[in-house]
Amino acid sequence: MSHFARAHLTSQSSASQSSNSRNNFPDGFAHYPLYFTPAQQAALIQAVKLGAAQAPFYRPAMPGTGAPLSVVMSNFGPLGWVTDKQGGYRYQSAHPKTGALWPAMPDLLLNLWQDVSGYEAPPQACLINWYREGAKMGLHIDSDEQDVKAPVISVSLGDPAMFRLGGEMRGGKTLGIKLYSGDVVVLGGAARLCYHGVSKVDYGQSALVPKGGRINLTLRRVTPP
Repeated sequence: MSHFARAHLTSQSSASQSSNSRNNFPDGFAHYPLYFTPAQQAALIQAVKLGAAQAPFYRPAMPGTGAPLSVVMSNFGPLGWVTDKQGGYRYQSAHPKTGALWPAMPDLLLNLWQDVSGYEAPPQACLINWYREGAKMGLHIDSDEQDVKAPVISVSLGDPAMFRLGGEMRGGKTLGIKLYSGDVVVLGGAARLCYHGVSKVDYGQSALVPKGGRINLTLRRVTPP
């Protein structure tokens, strides 16, 4: 990233953090508007297309009930997050349907982690969630990782979405923030174990994602360094 871009990002981050404070967002939450340029967003979508050729999108299911999630998903990295009726939530090195290893994580995402995570070790997993028409994500906590000191970093590509962030207990008030293509959100510190989700995607607002919708890339560290 250029010195100008980094300075611009710092200015955006400070403004966002100030807004977070006024709106009572928890400590450790950060929003980086338009972190990725349009050219970088296109490069990430191309990486997703190539990754999906190796590890096709599939529809995950809830543990126990087997109810399908509304998103379809894949992963980048040495580990991938999966869920199904029989095995529940877990990380594994291979695609649950094909048995193939997950594709490598793109350099743009590794550089993002290094730039904003403040964490000593690289990410091990990047979920690729594809929100097609009508898809959303209920409030949840990312708690399947052994090391919750590492932040969760989220990248938005394609259609805008309303991101909701609550507290450490289910229920109660949530705060909303509109995310646009190229935006990055960091959940670290106290925010790391807060309930969060996506209540709405403005489907059809962007032509970035082939066949439409929103791609969300979520970077995680699973095990301690």
